[in-house]
Amino acid sequence: MLLARDIRRLSALPPLALILISCGGGGSPSSMPAPPPPGWVQGQFAPESSFAAMCVTPRTGIDPGTKKPYPDVQGTLLEELNWLRSWNNDLYLWFDQVTDQNPANFATDAAYFKVLKTTQTTPSGKPEDRFHFTYQTSAWEQLSQSGVQAGYGANFVVIAATPPRSVIVSYTEPGSGAAAAPASLARGAKLLTIDGVDLINATDQASIDILNAGLSPKTVGESHTFSVLDAGATTPRTFAMTSANVNLTPVQYVRTITAPNGSLVGYMLFNDHIATAERELVAAFSQLQSAGVHDLVLDIRYNGGGYLDIASEVAYMIAGPGPTSGQTFELAQFNSKHQSVNPVTGATLAPVAFHATTQGFSTTPGQALPALNLARVFVLTTANTCSASESIINSLRGVNVQVIEVGSTTCGKPYGFYPADNCGVTYFSIQFRGINAQGFGNYPDGFTPQNTVVSAGVPLPGCSVADDFSHALGDSAEGLLASALSYQSNGTCPVPPSGMAAQPSLSAAFVPPIANGQVIKSIWQQNRISRAGAQ
Repeated sequence: MLLARDIRRLSALPPLALILISCGGGGSPSSMPAPPPPGWVQGQFAPESSFAAMCVTPRTGIDPGTKKPYPDVQGTLLEELNWLRSWNNDLYLWFDQVTDQNPANFATDAAYFKVLKTTQTTPSGKPEDRFHFTYQTSAWEQLSQSGVQAGYGANFVVIAATPPRSVIVSYTEPGSGAAAAPASLARGAKLLTIDGVDLINATDQASIDILNAGLSPKTVGESHTFSVLDAGATTPRTFAMTSANVNLTPVQYVRTITAPNGSLVGYMLFNDHIATAERELVAAFSQLQSAGVHDLVLDIRYNGGGYLDIASEVAYMIAGPGPTSGQTFELAQFNSKHQSVNPVTGATLAPVAFHATTQGFSTTPGQALPALNLARVFVLTTANTCSASESIINSLRGVNVQVIEVGSTTCGKPYGFYPADNCGVTYFSIQFRGINAQGFGNYPDGFTPQNTVVSAGVPLPGCSVADDFSHALGDSAEGLLASALSYQSNGTCPVPPSGMAAQPSLSAAFVPPIANGQVIKSIWQQNRISRAGAQ
């Protein structure tokens, strides 16, 4: 089991600070750090070790990750901000695009951290750096390891964030409160009210705050009342759900399907690259290997990422040893200051390999992995497909395994970072770009099915299809899966969707939309994380 304080590298989305809206430490520390400068001088940076662990509110006691006393000593806010400034300048991928501002002009570390990033944009016009955020260290270390988080066990997708809003249930976690009575939520259910507030039409900020609090509870034990309209229902129902520690089941609906051309196709829904996924993935691929599947549909439409080593295992289990033996899964490229040595670990830069054995996240390490030995794979994607999930796509393309994409453009996150704790806050600032065996890692606008009407990211063979909430995941009639099976049999795609269908009135049976939306997930489920040795 990976220790909580093992160094990890990752990339992630910023927190969903507002889900719904109204209309209106790098480098090896020196044994004798240089003293900090007497005052701010633009463009001059003392080593971050000069300010490390000098805290406004020092922690006391034993760090549960390292089992050692916290290093914190009494300091000032300015010292905390100077640590941020020097650390970011040393390790940030685009350090030379950050305007150096006097930290004494900022009242909080959060405000200062926000300006420590590039303002450049991608070819499509999106901000280059959309992945700059912080997390409380204690919460990050607990959540990233356990596969447990506060919630109901329902995954919500925001189809429309402004009036008339639409929030749909995409799936539930087995055994969770959301899946059990009285909630009994299923894919396609539409949320109507939360704690008595009209979710569809509310406009004042107080109401919006109530809706956001109900959708994304922060702590265990919060009770919220929901009114929903189930798929095929004409009458809403109301019930209460209480947030609890929910155990995630990252791999679901593993099955075989006979395609229209008669071949046997494997399918699995893979939602999170968390530690517990390893044993579930090994079992899933073993099942499909024993069944003798000819193709695989890997459903990662809601998978924001996680451990990079698990992504490497998945890629190996798809392709097998033939194309992957001795090949690069992913290599990290840092900024111009660090071309040959990893500035965090001090090790010579080396690629992550395609793992042929278990890495020990939730299984015995060193066990041979099953392999399907496929020359191609079908991936089901949306804009919620990010980070380590995109690494699976990019790495397989790097060893000439054909990736056929069905769905919509992925999020575009070829970047990663090592989380750095200082004074109880863990900072995430982009530090490297991941590239495949062919040296490619330039997909800031994601991967896009080739028949998409408006071109966005790197084009891949496949079909542009909107998410289909009117069918269960794993149902061969569900839009994305049906399109993949059709393409597998005859190489054709459906007509690209024009958008979400009009919502029916409550007098008619509710038909869930065919549309794309934003998944509500915590930051720790939207990362690229890899083990690189202990601190």
